[in-house]
Amino acid sequence: MTITKMLIPLLMSMVLTAVCLPVFINYAHKKKQGQMIREEGPKWHEKKSGTPTMGGFVFNFVILFTGIMVSLMYHCLNPQILILNFILILYGFLGFWDDSIKLWKKQNEGLKPWQKLAGQIVGGIVFLLVYHFEGLPFSINLFGYEVNLGFIFVLFVIFWLVGFSNAVNLTDGIDGLVAGQSIIAFGAYAVIAFAQHQYDVLVFCLSVIGALIAFLLFNHKPAKIFMGDMGSLALGGALAAVSILVHHALSLLIIGIIFVIETLSVILQVTSFKLTGKRIFKMSPIHHHFEMCGWNEWKIDIVFWTIGLIAAAISVMCIL
Repeated sequence: MTITKMLIPLLMSMVLTAVCLPVFINYAHKKKQGQMIREEGPKWHEKKSGTPTMGGFVFNFVILFTGIMVSLMYHCLNPQILILNFILILYGFLGFWDDSIKLWKKQNEGLKPWQKLAGQIVGGIVFLLVYHFEGLPFSINLFGYEVNLGFIFVLFVIFWLVGFSNAVNLTDGIDGLVAGQSIIAFGAYAVIAFAQHQYDVLVFCLSVIGALIAFLLFNHKPAKIFMGDMGSLALGGALAAVSILVHHALSLLIIGIIFVIETLSVILQVTSFKLTGKRIFKMSPIHHHFEMCGWNEWKIDIVFWTIGLIAAAISVMCIL
């Protein structure tokens, strides 16, 4: 695939998102639909209350539209790109349902955990059915060796999709962090997909990157809009699905190291408090810990993005 062909999905999704987001933001302001800030979060986040949310609604459908239209143009529309878009939209719908409850009931709690988990598992099962009928291997690449997992692969895929969708969701706590880190992660997989001639996955990744670049223009501090669960759950699920389709699922532990660290910080915090009554961090996820230490959001973004970029570059070089 030529550079020109790769620029088309990137620029198309970028322009569409940049055009649609201001309209969506103005609509949200008119309807007085804004984010409800968690009471247990940093006190200075209270000033963000009322900021429009559900920005994921815009970029999810831009990604869907761009991915399918460009795939048709390039004659590479196949079950793999369809299942990627299915995961994006299904997980996005779960987030939409969650965000809607919060907005309409004016509260920060949305879906019950079991409801969200059930939807994520259903998505994982559908993904696996398509994966199986495409004749793709039920194995993982472990340091260059193929490890056949058999039925365990089914559990692994569901765990991977559910785990990383929630990991990205946990990371979405300060302006711009998830959008920037997702650009890095999908960029890494775009390079891998290009090297493997998986142009269907490449088109999807480029569509995501373009949409998120435009979204970041409105989401960086001070954010004019948040992506909401509709954005973070969708991005996490799609990222996990991409890592599986390029047959380097475990690389996501490095490429998505920021998401992993954020999740581990919550696990460690909860475990420590339940076992000892003491907290390891001033607040979790860990980006809030650094806020409590006096770091501003821009500093956290830049440091975390830098770590993510270095980790992604190392991972890609090892794979290629």
